[in-house]
Amino acid sequence: MSTIIETSGLYKIYKDQASEIHAVDGVNLRISQGEFTAIVGPSGSGKTTLLNLIGGLDSPTSGSIHIDGSDISRLSPKELVDFRLHHIGFIFQSYNLIPVLTAKENVSFVMDLQGRRSREAGQRSLELLEAVGLGDRADSRPAKLSGGQQQRVAVARALASKPRFILADEPTANLDSKSAANLLDMMEKLNEQEQITFLFSTHDPRIMAKARRIITLEDGRIVGDILK
Repeated sequence: MSTIIETSGLYKIYKDQASEIHAVDGVNLRISQGEFTAIVGPSGSGKTTLLNLIGGLDSPTSGSIHIDGSDISRLSPKELVDFRLHHIGFIFQSYNLIPVLTAKENVSFVMDLQGRRSREAGQRSLELLEAVGLGDRADSRPAKLSGGQQQRVAVARALASKPRFILADEPTANLDSKSAANLLDMMEKLNEQEQITFLFSTHDPRIMAKARRIITLEDGRIVGDILK
C-alpha cells in the first residue's frame, strides 16, 4: 500500500520561563493507505498533539509532515485550511456537531464549504446517514440524538469530503459500551470494505483490540510499534 502520511523529525515544544515541554519529540512515522491504526499511551504522552499536527490543526516546532507527498508544515494558514477541507476527515470525542443544524445539514456542511452543488451534497448526506444507520434521523437536530447517534453523524460528516484518511481523537470516550461497540464495528467495516484509512488516538482497549497496528507513545516519543 502507498504511504499517505509521513512525519520526519517531528517536534512540538512548548516553552515557558522555566522549562521546555517536548509534547512530540522527534517522531518519525509512516502510515499507509488502508491502515486501521491506534496511537496509545498514558495521558500526557503526546497522542492528541501528534494527531493535531498530522491534521494541520497545530504547527510543528520543527520537522516535516507529508500527506500524499505534500509537506503541509510549509503551507500558509489559508492553504492549510483548504488542504484539510479536501484531504482529511476528523472525528472528535465531543462530536462537534452544529446544534442548530439537522443531521443531514451537519453532514452536508463540509460539502457546502467545498463548493459542491446543494443537490449533490444533499444526496450524498442522505447516503452517508443511511450507511451509518441513521437514514431515518436525517431531519433530527443533535439535541434529539443520543451520544452514539451524534458520533455516527460525526463519522458521516468526516466521510462527506471523501478524505484520504480519518483522524479520530478518543471517538468512543463519551459513549456507553454498546454505542462504542456499534461505532467501532461500523468504522471497521468502512475500513475493510472501502479501504478508508483510520488513525486513532485512544485509551480504549476496544479500539486497541480491533486495531491492526498499535503505536505506543511515551513523553512524546514512539516506544513501540506493533503490527498484528
